[in-house]
Amino acid sequence: MPLLTVRNVTKRFAGLVAVKHVTMEIKEGEIFGLIGPNGAGKTTLFNSVSGFYTPEEGTIEFDGHNITGLSPHTICQEGLARTFQIVKPFGNLSALENVMVGAFNRAKSYTQSARLSLEKLEFVGLADKKDVRVKELTIGDQRRLELARALATQPKLLLLDEVMAGLTPSEVSEVMGLIKKTRESGVTIFIIEHIMQALMNLSDRVFVMHHGEKLAEGTPQEVSSDPKVIEAYLGEVTMIAQA
Repeated sequence: MPLLTVRNVTKRFAGLVAVKHVTMEIKEGEIFGLIGPNGAGKTTLFNSVSGFYTPEEGTIEFDGHNITGLSPHTICQEGLARTFQIVKPFGNLSALENVMVGAFNRAKSYTQSARLSLEKLEFVGLADKKDVRVKELTIGDQRRLELARALATQPKLLLLDEVMAGLTPSEVSEVMGLIKKTRESGVTIFIIEHIMQALMNLSDRVFVMHHGEKLAEGTPQEVSSDPKVIEAYLGEVTMIAQA
């Protein structure tokens, strides 16, 4: 049974159909990439899966349960967590305190939350900055901190929305390593990313959206050679595949 099943999901905003009849399945243990031009409906789909939007049509099942229309915190407690395209940490709190916000999704005490949060900071390489106020961290460190906070909720499925945006090439490489390590720890990954080479190298399968609908789905090799995808990206994917 798939870990996540999105079936015929449609989300509208007044007269705009942002997501139209999208169906997909994500298997446990895989890295599943989601790509598409700006405005394709990727983040709207993420918001629907994670409970920030309720679709007008269709169903979303996670780990055998229908989560359509449930609140974000309820879905998080079910084991589905996410990061956001724009990092919004609690700037005046320490790195440890920021991660503890996520850890309280599972932890029953302050001590348990602090212990779990420190484990996740160690996992992403920020343990030595646990007492630093977050507004003093670099954007690269803030990206890793947001990953630690999401992991502190102890998810089965982690949704990553452009977690590499604004990073240097070396930071992108570090985050790619963290994503692989996260999958190896037993967490399934659903990722949106505009850095195409990174996403193609990470993903087991890739789902392509265009104008709110499914355009293509398959392995990175299959998707990057699909004429419909090449046309939508004006050759960008082809150049990446040849790099």
